[in-house]
Amino acid sequence: MKKMLLLLLCLLLALPTGAFAEEEKVLNLFTWELYVDDQTIADFEAATGIRVVYASFDSNESMLAKLQLSGGGDYDVIIASDYAINIARKAGLLQKIDKSIVDRFDTLDPLLLSPYFDPDNEYSVPYMSGTPLIIYNPDYVDFEITGYESLWDERLKDSVVVMDDARNIIGITLKTLGQSFNVTDDAILQQAAEKLAKLRPNIRSFNSDTPDADILSGECSVAYTYGQYAAYALMENPELQVVYPQEGVGFGIDALVIPEGAKHPENANLFINFLLQPEIAAQVAQAQQFRTPVPGAYEFLPESYLSDPTIIVPEELLKDAEFIIDVGEHETKFQNIWTDFKLQ
Repeated sequence: MKKMLLLLLCLLLALPTGAFAEEEKVLNLFTWELYVDDQTIADFEAATGIRVVYASFDSNESMLAKLQLSGGGDYDVIIASDYAINIARKAGLLQKIDKSIVDRFDTLDPLLLSPYFDPDNEYSVPYMSGTPLIIYNPDYVDFEITGYESLWDERLKDSVVVMDDARNIIGITLKTLGQSFNVTDDAILQQAAEKLAKLRPNIRSFNSDTPDADILSGECSVAYTYGQYAAYALMENPELQVVYPQEGVGFGIDALVIPEGAKHPENANLFINFLLQPEIAAQVAQAQQFRTPVPGAYEFLPESYLSDPTIIVPEELLKDAEFIIDVGEHETKFQNIWTDFKLQ
């Protein structure tokens, strides 16, 4: 009996610390800088006693590199873009959402559910969605801009700001050729590269972080940018014109996921569910100026948000909107075209 008790004690001592304890009251969040506002984080910490440790990345690609290197063990929740989530899911780097904790799926916008990167809604929860748009200052542009093709107009020489994003800018070039954002055919990509080169004289700034500042300062007169920054600019200057490109709009979803190696998965699920409360979702949406995935949040949002054309894009346009998707090994071709273009 003594030997059995001694063996049992040894086994207990060999178990990892905390095997019979609650999770540590910590949540390691990994996303873009300022992508979850301070007030929301403070509210979550006050409501749960769970301390949020915020780390940021500057691109989906750098996030994926760190996730792959660590196996996800350094983070509990990641907020990233659709195509990057698809890559992580296919690589086995994500764990399933615990729907006994995250129990608000039936309150979410159906438009954002069952996306191509998570068709069974197992690994992700939508955080925000948006549509890249063109905005321009009519004080400096004396003709009507109607779509992507307009960006090539010679009258816009050295006056356009675009996001520093290969897939997006090559994508809109493909759209002007009547093609998809996600073409992988070499001959068509070569046509896109040749046409893209003709846009270079019009590009004054590659700016993914503060393109609204470029427009508001007068540094640039036209921007092709994410809806969030178009909204920021429009708030400051309501006279700016918003263009839904006639060639067709793009659409993207940023979503919350839990890495496979997360050390605090329960805290992660609690955080995700917290963000889906209507009042909290409204707070986040207003801070970020993106379309919320929680329709119940609309009653807590001001009219200025609900009527903003950069946020609330007409449903008929979104029905035919196109995702930028993971193109696998062909990604290198896009990046090579982009590098050559920027070096011109």
